[in-house]
Amino acid sequence: MSNYDIKDGKLAEGGRRKIEWAEREMPVLRMIKQRFEKERPFEGIRMSACLHVTTETANLMKTLQAGGADVVLVASNPLSTQDEIAASLVVHDEIPVYAIKGEDNVTYYRHLEAALAHKPHITMDDGADLVSTLHKEHRDLLPIVLGGTEETTTGVIRLRAMSADKALEFPIVAVNDAMTKHLFDNRYGTGQSTIDGIVRATNILLAGKNFVVAGYGWCGRGLASRARGMGSNVIVTEIDPLKALEAVMDGFRVMPMEKAAQIGDIFCTLTGDINVVDKHHFEVMKDGAIIANSGHFNVEINIPALEEMATDKRLVRPYVDQYTMHDGRRIHILGEGRLINLASAEGHPASVMDMSFANQALSAEYMLKNYKNLEKKVYSVPEIIDHEIAKLKLEAMGVKIDILSEQQLNYLNSWQEGT
Repeated sequence: MSNYDIKDGKLAEGGRRKIEWAEREMPVLRMIKQRFEKERPFEGIRMSACLHVTTETANLMKTLQAGGADVVLVASNPLSTQDEIAASLVVHDEIPVYAIKGEDNVTYYRHLEAALAHKPHITMDDGADLVSTLHKEHRDLLPIVLGGTEETTTGVIRLRAMSADKALEFPIVAVNDAMTKHLFDNRYGTGQSTIDGIVRATNILLAGKNFVVAGYGWCGRGLASRARGMGSNVIVTEIDPLKALEAVMDGFRVMPMEKAAQIGDIFCTLTGDINVVDKHHFEVMKDGAIIANSGHFNVEINIPALEEMATDKRLVRPYVDQYTMHDGRRIHILGEGRLINLASAEGHPASVMDMSFANQALSAEYMLKNYKNLEKKVYSVPEIIDHEIAKLKLEAMGVKIDILSEQQLNYLNSWQEGT
């Protein structure tokens, strides 16, 4: 193969061992792969995927390939690539991969161009950069695109904005909206992997620290729970009164970021919005404050403002930039403000990504079967897919549940019986 761009093909064997290790924890995707191998639903279909290049993603790519797809993979974040995984996919599976950990923005967008040069029938996105670039710069390809899928909260927000502006030119399934995605991947996966990334980068003790969680969506819920479990005093900041109320009822302190900035030791943003931690917050932070982001893009922390305010910047540990302020205070940014769970750690555990990527695979199949009847807008994952994935996951875990009797079904579907 010559159509790829990776760090070093010699890393492939180590990557294969890691992919195989992850595959052991992904029984639902494994069952889907076995069916795909027999049915070949994607025969003749070109797919371009812009995702985090990890062990779990590798197993998704192998599943799509088993179903007949001609697939190309590029990184959805410059710091999230695992180079040995990219190497294994190229060397062992002959899947074109364009991804190098630490790639600059020029390289990142060159890789997106390579994915679009594949002329995809189906797109698979994590953050909507692929779809956005396609609509802005390659509109000539739009007629051949049947549809796509989107993995993240951030991407779904962007795509819904496109749909509202009548700018979206093909249907998208919002994988992030699946119950088997956001209830588990976002909550348990993000919660654990974000803590993992912060600790790996800093090696600090979380117990006793004031840990500020910006945003109480499913990702924020997961992180707040895990940080409390590690002994932190958790503070939540929110703009949604319902989510703020839930955080209060869950036992967390809730306050504006401006107040939290004065007392926080560790900050982590998980909102999908811009400048959640801003200049006026930096101005009141304590010496030694640590700031991380677990939202998809690095815009949640206003790093350009911090760059202007600082008198000195130096790398004090891998993935830890120390900014010295004019009054001597030091503020630390982790992983350049990018997804910390993938910048300094390995992302979500495979067992939770099993459900998320099962959703990706089955949603792509659904799109291929139904695109002719779908409008140019964002769709939720069909409930039947959600329930099937949950059922398969329970079976794989050896968990059995009750089944309604005919009498119970009749009762639930009737209105005549009362008190």
